[in-house]
Amino acid sequence: MPAQESPRRTASYRTLALIVAAALFMENLDTTIIATALPQIAREIGAEPLKVNLAITSYLLSLSIFIPLSGWMADHFGARRVFSSAIAIFLAGSLGCAMADSLFGLVVARICQGFGGAMMVPVGRLVILRAVPKSELIKALTYLTIPALLGPVLGPPIGGFIVTYSSWRWIFLLNIPVAIIGIVLSLLYIPPIKAPTRPKLDGVGFALTGLGLAALVFAFEAMGRFPLPNWMLGATAGSGALCLVIYWARSRNMAEPIVNLQLMGISTFRRAVLGGSVFRIGIGALPVLLPLMLQLGFGLSAFASGLLTFASAAGALVMKGATQFVLKSFGFRRVLIINALLCGAVMMTYSLFNQTMPHTVIFLMLLAGGFIRSLQFTGLNALSYADVNEAAMSSASTFSAMMQQLSLSIGAGTAALALHLTLAARGGATLQASDFQPAYIFIGSIVMVSCLFFLGLKKDAGANVSGNMRRVAVTPEIKESRSR
Repeated sequence: MPAQESPRRTASYRTLALIVAAALFMENLDTTIIATALPQIAREIGAEPLKVNLAITSYLLSLSIFIPLSGWMADHFGARRVFSSAIAIFLAGSLGCAMADSLFGLVVARICQGFGGAMMVPVGRLVILRAVPKSELIKALTYLTIPALLGPVLGPPIGGFIVTYSSWRWIFLLNIPVAIIGIVLSLLYIPPIKAPTRPKLDGVGFALTGLGLAALVFAFEAMGRFPLPNWMLGATAGSGALCLVIYWARSRNMAEPIVNLQLMGISTFRRAVLGGSVFRIGIGALPVLLPLMLQLGFGLSAFASGLLTFASAAGALVMKGATQFVLKSFGFRRVLIINALLCGAVMMTYSLFNQTMPHTVIFLMLLAGGFIRSLQFTGLNALSYADVNEAAMSSASTFSAMMQQLSLSIGAGTAALALHLTLAARGGATLQASDFQPAYIFIGSIVMVSCLFFLGLKKDAGANVSGNMRRVAVTPEIKESRSR
């Protein structure tokens, strides 16, 4: 068991989850909110609009590079210290963005934000995993699912509102009170849990995973942001994949790798991570497709579009109270298989959207989609850690965060590619409402494919977390040097 001191305050799992969720919401919102402000930022700092896209790309690359380091940081310095420090770094980056008067200054500040965000997401999840009993894990993780769904849908309308009625700098200044409150509450309520030993830093492994992940994320993100030649995108993606393959070959028998690939020997973790990655590729396309369809295809304003897409987040909020009951009643295997098919089918129905469809109908369909996606996200997150032992939690959180970031970026690139192919087949130059129909069918099918990874789960998989059956599956042993 990890060494632990008595926290200064007694915190329930709800308190801990809400503290972490608030920080994750700030990070998820900031990832998407800046997109609507790019034209105004470009005018004020005197840069070309296309180059200002670097403010988004630099953040994502920083996030990708430093995520592999998060587990080692938490084990070495303690999860509470790293989490509160990550919020402080994110706050410093937000202030730097708000005060930036040049593209260089903005990019540097965004890199700082990315470093803070890379620590906040996996370490925040690690706080919950180590402080909350597995029997309460689903309830706690439900709170962490909401920021992931709220951020992408609230970002565009909030950003549009701010740039319409105020300065773009307020996009970053809004983070200040949330960050300050988060730092204070984390220091008061998060227990100072540390790993029993301080692992050595696998510097070469960090370089390989960071560069590999960053190259892949850049290649897929660039599909929709930069007019780069295909050979360059292919070379970048190939280089990233090569780095990760080298890391895999090098780290298989290492005592303390930066990311423990032996976790893939745990059936529940492997299937949740791989199936979840395929699922998130489809979900990662939605924040690209929905706003573009509603604004370019239907002619809605950014604010009106945001009010409709908010339905997805509202569905997640409605689902929060039912998740534990559903998973306890039916178990992970049945829920993940059936729900993946439902999620894919619902996403395919978005291809029926058109300019004459009542907004109430669109809202209700998006509400239903958010409802079932929230259940899938929480189920995947909970199952990932059901059979992971305490010593491997930090590495499992890092591994999971890496795969989530990569799959969401692939999803964004997939959406851009689907629209590009539709335009090419039609021979058009500008997007029309009908161009989005094939894209929704395609990403819906990707989401459905994810169910194949859950077919091999045992009926009682994750029963120690869901409470679905009395007989709890035996935890597989993994070779984990940090537990020695």
